[in-house]
Amino acid sequence: MNEAVFFDVMRAGLWVAVTISMPMLVVALVAGLAIGLFQALTSIQEMTLTFVPKVAAMLAVFWISMGFMTQKLTAFFQFQLVPLIVGS
Repeated sequence: MNEAVFFDVMRAGLWVAVTISMPMLVVALVAGLAIGLFQALTSIQEMTLTFVPKVAAMLAVFWISMGFMTQKLTAFFQFQLVPLIVGS
């Protein structure tokens, strides 16, 4: 395996990681901003108010997007990584 193929597989792997993590990160950002705005407007400074809804939203999105994540990882390993390993 030469360097170009190695870097191409690494780039594809990083792109898959970004694609898979994006739904959960976006939901965490939106939930954090909404909860922070709510806390600023109501002057409630409770630590569990920021943590519990954000984790619940992330778990819900993880549960919903699990199939998408599995498909992306399976496609990456099937069409990018396995042919390189078998061909070596």
